[in-house]
Amino acid sequence: MIIKILGPGCRNCHTLEERTRQALSRLGRDAEISVVTDYAEIARYGVMRTPGLVVDEDVVVAGKVPTVGDLAELLSAR
Repeated sequence: MIIKILGPGCRNCHTLEERTRQALSRLGRDAEISVVTDYAEIARYGVMRTPGLVVDEDVVVAGKVPTVGDLAELLSAR
C-alpha cells in the first residue's frame, strides 16, 4: 500500500499523517507513506482543500482530518 499525505505541512497535515500511522498500526498493516507539499502535484490529484489522503493513487480524503477509527475502516477496505 502506498499512501500520500497532501498538504503544505500545516498542523492538520501532520495530524492526518499521525492518525494514518495509528490506523495502520491498529490494523497491523504496513504502508509506504510520503508527504507531498508541492502545490502543482497536489492540484494534479484534484485536491483543492488540504489535507488530502491518497491511497494507491486514489484520493480518499480531502479537506478534513478523519478520526483514527474512520481511517482504520477506510484502510481496511483496501
